[in-house]
Amino acid sequence: MITIAGAGLAGLATAYELLQRGAEVTLFESGSAPGAASVARYAGGMLAPFCEGESAEEEVVTLGSRAFEWWAKITAVHRRGTLVVAPPRDRAELSRFARRTRGHQLVERAEIAELEPALSGRFATGLFFRDEAHLDPRRAIVDLAQMVETLGGQILYETPAPRQVDLNCTGMAAPLSALRPVRGEMAILHCQEVNIRRTLRLLHPRIPLYLVPRDDHHFMIGATMVESSSTRAPTLRAVNELLSAAFALHPAFGEASVVELGAGLRPAFADNLPRLVEQDGVLHLNGLYRHGFLLAPEMAHRAAAKLRPQSADIFAKERIG
Repeated sequence: MITIAGAGLAGLATAYELLQRGAEVTLFESGSAPGAASVARYAGGMLAPFCEGESAEEEVVTLGSRAFEWWAKITAVHRRGTLVVAPPRDRAELSRFARRTRGHQLVERAEIAELEPALSGRFATGLFFRDEAHLDPRRAIVDLAQMVETLGGQILYETPAPRQVDLNCTGMAAPLSALRPVRGEMAILHCQEVNIRRTLRLLHPRIPLYLVPRDDHHFMIGATMVESSSTRAPTLRAVNELLSAAFALHPAFGEASVVELGAGLRPAFADNLPRLVEQDGVLHLNGLYRHGFLLAPEMAHRAAAKLRPQSADIFAKERIG
């Protein structure tokens, strides 16, 4: 029996990998339902390895490119690409983004309108990352939890984990001194007048912002990074920036309903990459803050390989590290 503290993104993904290897798995979760206590509920759900290459190491691009197929076995993955745009005054930001990434094509006004008719006439140029995708994080966590239980895993909700477990996936609650909190802030809007089908990134010199479509004309908008350890509700400044970005993408968002505002502290290491750390006889999987849904499959694979090294893995030769 392998025991896991935390049934959020990292814990569930590792449980899924372990169950595929024939292990018996029990997860201890403080929340009352899948994802209820997980900071992953504030994530954008972008499977965007090429865009992440703007500030991340090449390994993130390589390993993240494998996430599409892994998630497609569990939940709905929308492979419609990512469209990156910038206001005319920030054209230099678009050029900089293009230099630091690959896997994109330059699109002009007519092509932008073809990709997203709602943006017709609003942006002169952009970058289209055709081979990227997105998913709904909350739906994905629920689907992943159901898959774990279907495969025979046991999830004990509202149950404290014992002091000694095999794997700790408790985010900022983990006793790892190298972790730092990175604040994530987001808004969910409902706007019946706007139809956008793919992830949009609006470049800004200070805080790049993104908008991800959800079901029934709902949209999640958030900032790619906000360095803060505050646990308070979203600030007026942050909310203003998020909603202003939505309005900059399309003026109809000025009449959108604000369905939800949220903020959470996401765990990160100094290099912003996830790690497996062994401490006091416990394996920790942590630091998924920026590349959570993108790198969770690979990190879960690595954790499972450590916890159950004797199991056969037909994919081992295809993986890095």
